[in-house]
Amino acid sequence: MKREKQEATSNGIHPFQRLQTQLAGMLASSSPGERLPSEPDLARQLGVSRATLREAMRTFEGQGLIRRRQGVGTFVVSHTQIIESGLEVLESIESLASKIGLNVSMGELKISQIRAGRIESEALVVEPDTELVKVSRVILADNRPVAYLVDILPEDILMPEDIKEGFTGSVLDLLLQRGSPLLVNSFTEIQAVAAPTEIARLLEIQRGDVLLLFTARLYTTAGKVADFSSSYFLPGYFHFHVVRRVEP
Repeated sequence: MKREKQEATSNGIHPFQRLQTQLAGMLASSSPGERLPSEPDLARQLGVSRATLREAMRTFEGQGLIRRRQGVGTFVVSHTQIIESGLEVLESIESLASKIGLNVSMGELKISQIRAGRIESEALVVEPDTELVKVSRVILADNRPVAYLVDILPEDILMPEDIKEGFTGSVLDLLLQRGSPLLVNSFTEIQAVAAPTEIARLLEIQRGDVLLLFTARLYTTAGKVADFSSSYFLPGYFHFHVVRRVEP
């Protein structure tokens, strides 16, 4: 770190900025799928600490330029189309991807029956210990995990047997195609979170890497909460925006 501070003083460029420039040049001259040197070797090669290198690597991974796999290595990835959406209209990843011709598919899928704890009973407005259906799955874009989705629903809305062959991963699309119950809106909270161990494993990223988390309650026309969902997105593969009205 002392060496980095000396360099910053002598040339006026912060080591992190210099490192980002060097890494960008390295990635630009590398082929998709190419494995980068190990973290210790790359830190020595670039003349920075491993902590500084690790932070820069997180930035490039968030942009979807590299892919780090625990115990395997860091790889250059080919450019992937960005899934972009306004937040005014609720649409599934599958619907958004189809608009730009991006191939998305479902990875690991788990369907289970659980009993409502405090969080679920408050979110779904049901009694504690009410039986619920939990649908967890990984969504892939061009065979790369980019999102992890969890939906929890009352059994009068969705039963495990309702998810049949041909389910693509979108509970929203399933309910819309079925036409019951009638859905009207979604209340969504958005925050940046550090990836916990299990989700990091499923998305093939490092524990602690930043994810976008959408926590939502989907309402029916009768005012009932039909679905309580948690959606984890890799920032480098999604761009979300909001159109806001200007008050006179």
